[in-house]
Amino acid sequence: MFAHELRPPKGSKHARKRVGRGNASGHGTYSGKGLKGQKARAGRKPRLGFEGGQTRLIKRLPRRRGFTNIFRKEYSAVNLRDLERFPAGTEVTPELLKQSGILSTLRRPVKVLATGELTRAL
Repeated sequence: MFAHELRPPKGSKHARKRVGRGNASGHGTYSGKGLKGQKARAGRKPRLGFEGGQTRLIKRLPRRRGFTNIFRKEYSAVNLRDLERFPAGTEVTPELLKQSGILSTLRRPVKVLATGELTRAL
């Protein structure tokens, strides 16, 4: 086999589609554009989202209200009933809460919520 004998595989190369060059080509007369209408005309297409004068989908949908606060702080919530498991006089720290499985991460500040009752001094 020599370099001058190399040929691309059969069917891998396609001839360029030449539209509007006679009916024998299969793409004559209307050049694949069909009959009349806005998309058959020369020049520009209708703009993106244009629905022929009908109210566009994007205008029909309700607007999303509000905004997202990029400075929002996420807290880890701890209920009073969760603190009830520690013996009296224990100093409860975020590290201790993480060890006991109440907190999943130490990255967020801890907020103590008033769900439940605390019967001992911690």
